[in-house]
Amino acid sequence: MRVLGIESSCDETGIALYDSEKGLLAHALYSQIALHAEYGGVVPELASRDHIRKTLPLINEVLNTAKLNRTDIDAVAYTAGPGLVGALLVGAAIGRSFAWALDIPALAINHMEGHLLSPLLEENPPCFPFVSLLVSGGHTLLVDVQGVGQYQLLGESIDDAVGEAFDKTAKMLGLGYPGGPILAALAEKGTPNKYDFPRPMTNRPGLDFSFSGLKTFAMNTWKASNQSDQDQADIALAFQTAAVETLAIKCKRALKETGHKTLVIAGGVSANKALRARLDAMSQINVYYPRLEFCGDNGAMIAFAGAMRHSAMVKQDKPTFSARPRWPLDELGVP
Repeated sequence: MRVLGIESSCDETGIALYDSEKGLLAHALYSQIALHAEYGGVVPELASRDHIRKTLPLINEVLNTAKLNRTDIDAVAYTAGPGLVGALLVGAAIGRSFAWALDIPALAINHMEGHLLSPLLEENPPCFPFVSLLVSGGHTLLVDVQGVGQYQLLGESIDDAVGEAFDKTAKMLGLGYPGGPILAALAEKGTPNKYDFPRPMTNRPGLDFSFSGLKTFAMNTWKASNQSDQDQADIALAFQTAAVETLAIKCKRALKETGHKTLVIAGGVSANKALRARLDAMSQINVYYPRLEFCGDNGAMIAFAGAMRHSAMVKQDKPTFSARPRWPLDELGVP
């Protein structure tokens, strides 16, 4: 079973071809960072237009790399949400059109399910059940995962996602775009323990997150400082340390609550070196991540999620499509 994956939820066009027997055959990714950099953030209309320009050429590139033709595709999986509605509609329209023209199934994939399942692409994948921490620019979720489609939401951010807080803090510090990775790199030059930032919502029960106050604390600290280069690095380190420690505390609670011994981290922020080091230091658990190239948005995770869902499908979806800017994971069922 060969599944073509199309990812177009935000500012990256990802295409991949996954074979259920041979694994990942080929993948390609085009990032729009340069396009949006001058605006300091993603411009939805520009993102949609760029997906229109890039999707078909990338599909051809992936097929050429895999030395296959369009007729060799058995199913098409595309991101139907959550994300920017215009960008989602581009991938949905192209994906459904391919499926209709080739008379093959088309599968609407939840973007966060793609991230959640992405560590299963690795040579040493985690086994169900496990706790998943999904951390990205738009989402911070803790999920009890019993199997494909069997997801129970344990906790989520009540305001800014952790990736969003990284980006906004970076912007307040006058760093470039995208801010999160730049802030993380700058934090390596910071002075440990120069500042002690709060660990939000860790002094109360529950598994929800809040990063808006941490962002404000960073802003007030920056305003009260001399705003030197070293102050910038010190605040970046203090912010990152507090955010990472908050995530670790909540993960530990989730593991205790569920009784699971396996923790899976996915999403763009899972590439953060400080977060990986902190979670790896947790005792008596197994921690899994996707490879760095699959931490951010990519077509491979969508193709893989499509293959996992297609294997249990009874019939082809109806030949219609829609985009869901909001699509909670716990609304998904077992395929």
